[in-house]
Amino acid sequence: NIKDSKTRYSFRKTTQYLFVIVSFLIVLRIWIPNPQALLVAYGLIAAGVAIALQDVFKNFAGALAILLSGVYQVGDRVEVNSYYGDVIDIGIFYTTLIELRKWVDGDQTTGRITLMPNGQVLSFPVQNYTKDHNFIWDEISLPITYTSNWKKAVELINTVVKAKTAEITKLAEREISQLEEKYYLSKRNIEPMVFVIPTDNWIMLRIRYVTDIRERRLFQNEIAKLIL
Repeated sequence: NIKDSKTRYSFRKTTQYLFVIVSFLIVLRIWIPNPQALLVAYGLIAAGVAIALQDVFKNFAGALAILLSGVYQVGDRVEVNSYYGDVIDIGIFYTTLIELRKWVDGDQTTGRITLMPNGQVLSFPVQNYTKDHNFIWDEISLPITYTSNWKKAVELINTVVKAKTAEITKLAEREISQLEEKYYLSKRNIEPMVFVIPTDNWIMLRIRYVTDIRERRLFQNEIAKLIL
């Protein structure tokens, strides 16, 4: 009588599982008339189920750890094991992410919804990009020839990048000051810098600057075009 094929399949599978479980318990009760032995049998079954479902219990414990410790919240951008994305929901057993990276360059979404087991936070380091601040350091590598005026290049790049990152740099300074009140954090230079690295074939210029974590790729693109 169920017309929808997906619903019919789910209903059929559920009834099959329930039938097997109930039948097993009834047969077990017939085979073991002694109530004490039956309790022992049920205890052994419960122990077996607990071992078989240890990942389920671990995920539940992970959910408690997430909620109690605040390791991340909905809206944070996190990386745990091989999972990377923005948190859109925290459930009892799974954390739902909008997936980033993978086959897409930069920190842009792939369009997939990823369900990350909560137990991952108990076994792997949690990298939270937005827990106490919204900036991150980024770098652009720019090779130039040895015949180029590299000193002039460094001067031009510094001028362009400092002008472009002036606002985000001020915001980062305020957020770092707030971090120093919460953590032991040594002073860090957040002004844009250009590092010169000679190689066998060219001079590599490494441009380092701060950017908003959610605008990293777009910001990098804008700076690259201004430099060019």
